[in-house]
Amino acid sequence: MSTESSATAPTAIAVTSPLPTPATGTALAALGVVTFSLTFPATAWGLESFGPWTLVALRCVLAALIAGGCLLALRVPLPARAHRPGLLVVAAGVVVGFPLLTTLALGTSTTAHAAVVVGLLPLTTAVCSALRVGTRPSRAFWAAAVTGAAAVIAFTAQQSGGAVTGADLYLFGALLVCAAGYTEGGRLARVMPGWHVIGWALVLCLPLAVAGGAVALAYEPVRVTAHGVVGLVWVAAVSQFLGLVVWYRGMATIGIPRASQLQLAQPLLTLVWSVLLLGEHLPVAAPLTAVAVLVCIAVTQRARS
Repeated sequence: MSTESSATAPTAIAVTSPLPTPATGTALAALGVVTFSLTFPATAWGLESFGPWTLVALRCVLAALIAGGCLLALRVPLPARAHRPGLLVVAAGVVVGFPLLTTLALGTSTTAHAAVVVGLLPLTTAVCSALRVGTRPSRAFWAAAVTGAAAVIAFTAQQSGGAVTGADLYLFGALLVCAAGYTEGGRLARVMPGWHVIGWALVLCLPLAVAGGAVALAYEPVRVTAHGVVGLVWVAAVSQFLGLVVWYRGMATIGIPRASQLQLAQPLLTLVWSVLLLGEHLPVAAPLTAVAVLVCIAVTQRARS
């Protein structure tokens, strides 16, 4: 689908500040990846205190209040009508879909196994971008992307024994909705500041999150612990808002396909955090996978998209 014929194509407006340099854009996208790599361990901590539905609802409410406060304090005008369908896609994929599905998966899956989602996300996002935005990466780009994704798939499949579980279905669903949200958010971040994109997406979800949180709290017990509170604050303030601010800014600068390939490193970072923060076992294959993934990232960053 071409952007010219899309009903959700953004109108050309002036971005309030110039985009950073490519090097800075890469650094911003990489910073976003680092913050995202802590999401699964932080979610596991949050589940120590809250049920999955409660955790997702409170995460969204807190993030929306932070984002809404920033938008209000800076007197940011309401988004243009042409941008609102795209913001709904971001809200459905990044604000609601991905957090909910991954949180449900982590109820029965380890964070190491759940890293399969972010391992496959770069390739899925690149495909979604090609279909939605019309980008045409080079053959070298695709070869490196597929190789990197295959390395991550082989690693995670070896750890899980190749079995498909209910948690895996949640994770693959999260993969698809997040790729759509990233693609739409990266597209919108070219015509409006990236933090406006995620900010308005969060605000759009606030009424649903408040209602959902009220229902969830009535059915899911809460056992407040230090880990649970820290996990909730991290996924709300950082994973759900601040991390996406720098991530969309980076994507707008270096392009959706190239930025998405930086996420090939995310599963391995998540493994490191799972060992340090959760005491999970680090597989012997992790260093070999890390080398393969880093080589693929280097190739994709040099390939013309």
